[in-house]
Amino acid sequence: MGRIKGCIGIALLTSAVVAGASGCGRSASPGAGAASGPQAGASASAGTATVGSAAPSPTHPSGPPLQLNTVTPADGSTVGVAMPISIEFTKPVAASARRTVEQHLKVTTSAPVTGAWHWFGGGRVDWRPQAYWTPGTKVTVHADLEGVSDGNGRYGTRAYTHSFTIGPDIETTVSAPGHTMVVKRDGTVVKTLPIDAGSPSFPSWDGTMAVMDKQPEVHMTSCSVHITCDPGNPDFYDVTLPWDVHLTGSGTYVHYSDGDKHPGHSVGSHGCVHLSLADATWFYNYVHVGDPVTITGSPRGAARADNGYASFDLTWQQWLAGSANGPETTTAGASD
Repeated sequence: MGRIKGCIGIALLTSAVVAGASGCGRSASPGAGAASGPQAGASASAGTATVGSAAPSPTHPSGPPLQLNTVTPADGSTVGVAMPISIEFTKPVAASARRTVEQHLKVTTSAPVTGAWHWFGGGRVDWRPQAYWTPGTKVTVHADLEGVSDGNGRYGTRAYTHSFTIGPDIETTVSAPGHTMVVKRDGTVVKTLPIDAGSPSFPSWDGTMAVMDKQPEVHMTSCSVHITCDPGNPDFYDVTLPWDVHLTGSGTYVHYSDGDKHPGHSVGSHGCVHLSLADATWFYNYVHVGDPVTITGSPRGAARADNGYASFDLTWQQWLAGSANGPETTTAGASD
């Protein structure tokens, strides 16, 4: 297998199917409003809980109810310092109704935090703090949508509550041209690892991406990312590779590749970050959903903020530009 064949297209996750994911190739990130994170039915390891439906209340006008598709992170989970709260609706919320809907989405924390919601079209709204979360913070999101209109003839029929905890401060920085990955905990270097990331034809995304999920094996094909379906093409691949840390909805991973067994000196992937088998195993077991991974020095540019959970690819002012109500400072209320 040539070195460049070791990266990625997603055909099947061995533990869960991620609908609509495209991969590490040329595919563009999902557009605004697209559900670019884990979809309904994603495993709990992805940090996402699928929200059940509810029948419309007879006191509301007839018609379909306003429902949530997913709330991330999963209730009761522990996540990294870059993890946003992400809510996906089953149907888009009209622009005229987003301010009111946003006012019914309340975040409480064990200590005050300044943050804001940001709309990606009408189908998804995320909340992130101005800076990374403080480790140990307990967070609760209340979506009190009963009787709230989505502006398109639907009304909420219930309230939703999710609570989660922020884990340790584990931050990873990847230098694509330097072929190195530095992993820090609480600002102290834990390990420096040799890596390869991207190629001139298939560069990696730059920017900061929160870990979406982890899978012990992922089946990857070049056909699924629209690189090539021709087995005779030198860019064709159809492989199952281990120790996969998922970074973007378009299919960027940190993982081991048997086409790049000894990374640290080449540009041999279709956009993913390659580690040796021993290092990939260690990294998989060390990081958590929501931990930030920042890639630098790649010519592709930053991943879109809704391409997975890359909310910190936007400046604070850019983030606020997508909010209907602006910044807020949370009040205490998350349970211990």
